[in-house]
Amino acid sequence: MLSACASSGDYRRPDVKVPDGWQQGVATPQASLTPWWQGLGDPTLTRLIQDALARNNNLAQAAIKVRRAQLVAGQAASDQLPSVSVKGSSTASRQLDGGPTTRLNTVTAAASWEVDLWGRLAALRNAADWEAQATEQDRQAAAMSLVGTVANLYWQVAYLNQRVESSQQSIEYARRTLQLVEAQYKAGATSGLEVAQATQALAAQEASHTQWLLQRVQARNALAILFDGPPEVALQESLRLPDGALPPVQAGAPASLLTRRPDLRAAELRLRKALATVDATRSSFYPTLSLTGSVGGSSEALSHVLSDPVGTLGAGLVLPFVQWRDMQRNIAISQADYEVAVLGYRQSWYQALADVENALSARTQYEHQGISLAQAVKAAQDGERLSEARYRAGSVPLKTWLDAQETRRQAENNLAANRLNRLGALVTLYQSVGGTIEETRP
Repeated sequence: MLSACASSGDYRRPDVKVPDGWQQGVATPQASLTPWWQGLGDPTLTRLIQDALARNNNLAQAAIKVRRAQLVAGQAASDQLPSVSVKGSSTASRQLDGGPTTRLNTVTAAASWEVDLWGRLAALRNAADWEAQATEQDRQAAAMSLVGTVANLYWQVAYLNQRVESSQQSIEYARRTLQLVEAQYKAGATSGLEVAQATQALAAQEASHTQWLLQRVQARNALAILFDGPPEVALQESLRLPDGALPPVQAGAPASLLTRRPDLRAAELRLRKALATVDATRSSFYPTLSLTGSVGGSSEALSHVLSDPVGTLGAGLVLPFVQWRDMQRNIAISQADYEVAVLGYRQSWYQALADVENALSARTQYEHQGISLAQAVKAAQDGERLSEARYRAGSVPLKTWLDAQETRRQAENNLAANRLNRLGALVTLYQSVGGTIEETRP
């Protein structure tokens, strides 16, 4: 009966509900991070990501945690092997009256081994193994997050470089406008109000320019500290956001793609660990059989000790199951921990599904938004040209032209921000499925 009660629980992955729009299938978990960024065709970004993966401090900490978990797992495995100890000593004594010196040599070797009758040690070893594997998945998740952060900051710097350049052009444009208005004012063709309006427009552009410069410094520093270096270290950067077509994403992604996500794999591995802990807790309250043995001896000659040892062998039986209430309480606690892990695993799956749906929706909506914003930029540029022509012809006041300039600048900024958002949505999508989608299709 004890043997039946102490048998290991069989693990079965908890059932999760998958939306109808998701295909079913089996995906092979990736052993390493999928290099989706290489498909973007940006060698500078690829070099930065590779460098960050090699130098980042947070990732190095995660690697140390993996090594520690592996050492713990190795210790748990060694607990199933006999432990051996050897002790030796040599003493010398001499009488005070000058008699002969007597030497005594002692050597003792002892070994002990716990017989794993109920699988307790095996369960502890399995729990440590699952935790070591889960810790490796934590490192993979940290690497995936780092890649996304590097890519987003790289594009953020490129976007700000683009805005700084555009802001400088706007300042020059505002200066030329002010010079034109001042010349007209001196000629008596316009009023002081329009000079003040042009001056205010130039000052506003110069103030806005300082904000773009500040944001660029902050983004550069945020990117630099990811490479185990001080903020002032200059890194390679792009002057503009990439304007090529983004990789396509097909609809109806298989739900099995989510098994590549390291955070989900870590959650399932810790679920297995929790089940193994239940087994170990249950087994710890059954009799423990330990075998011990020793070999040793003592003699005035060390060679005699080694040639004529004395051995002992014994066995000890510990009966912890007499603590019935403690046994039941601890088993219930470990079982509750397992049930919490099951619910957490399911919630992680549903959150992953939501992440993918949100990323797909963001990608689609930003794409549609980009089309409309491009049309808005074209219309704003046309409106600005017409306003300038009519102002020079004396048909409209300066304020109309200045407003048209601001409308055009805002439209261009919105389009650039949309491009940045589309790139960020692509990164989020890749992270939500643990890599690219197309590569896993048959």
